[in-house]
Amino acid sequence: MMSPYFLSILVSSVLGLGLAIPSYTCIVMGNLDIIRKKGKLSPTDVIFLAKGIVNLLLQCVLSVQGMIYVLCQAYIYVTEVLDFLDISIYFLFYYNFWLTFWLSAHYCTTITNLSYGFFIWLKRIVSNFLSHLLFLTALGMSIVSVPWFWAVSEENIQPSENSTEASGNTFRISLSYVVPVTFLGVILPFCLSLLCLVLTSSFLLRHVWRVKNNDSGSTRPNLQAHVTALRTIFFLLLIFTFFCVYQIGLFFHSFSLIIISWDLQLLSPSVEGAVIFQASNKLRRIILRRFWTRSWRNTET
Repeated sequence: MMSPYFLSILVSSVLGLGLAIPSYTCIVMGNLDIIRKKGKLSPTDVIFLAKGIVNLLLQCVLSVQGMIYVLCQAYIYVTEVLDFLDISIYFLFYYNFWLTFWLSAHYCTTITNLSYGFFIWLKRIVSNFLSHLLFLTALGMSIVSVPWFWAVSEENIQPSENSTEASGNTFRISLSYVVPVTFLGVILPFCLSLLCLVLTSSFLLRHVWRVKNNDSGSTRPNLQAHVTALRTIFFLLLIFTFFCVYQIGLFFHSFSLIIISWDLQLLSPSVEGAVIFQASNKLRRIILRRFWTRSWRNTET
């Protein structure tokens, strides 16, 4: 009989895949529809499109890994399978984290209008060279992730004569690789995204306070779009922590923590789809219009 831990991983793998495929298909098709009508995408839509493709691939790889771990455990210990899955997962996670930063940077530079030279430069390159930035980021994260082949070494454990432990294989990861890669792929984009969130929040709070104290009877500005941007960054950073908790569980060898955080990590790409939908009014309108038109045609026939 399957243990509850393995059953939860299997359910999370299937559920995440079932939610991610339709949601991200809608996101990609919605952005393609915007390109067809307008000829180009805004920086926000470009990042949403990239996140849609990356998260769909990430959910597929995570779900396959979870299903293999539960149903075909022997294949997990095949070095080639393990290396391919790990490299793919880490590359997609690292790239997704940097996409979160570029989205946070775009929101921050658009909303705050800070006059510092760095932010003026950042706003210019995000507005004019976003596609190049995303390509260079993907190239950089692939260069960072590929050395996983050489960072992981397999060792064979032979028990002593008086030991009751069974022989087997264990995997060791080089700290000289893990530390700089974790900094570049996780810590740095998280800290930069958090900085953008703090700067944007403080700017909006000061703006609201000034409007409230200098109100001369004029209509107050509508800040709904800015609040949505802040909410989007906050939720993406919250999902960010699922990966971090999973890595902490691996470090402390806590089986229960690993299983719980693994379940959350398996569902995180599909959850990001809901965050993207709440952040983009254009995508919601396109998807609702398509479903409404399709259902109307079905009722007509």
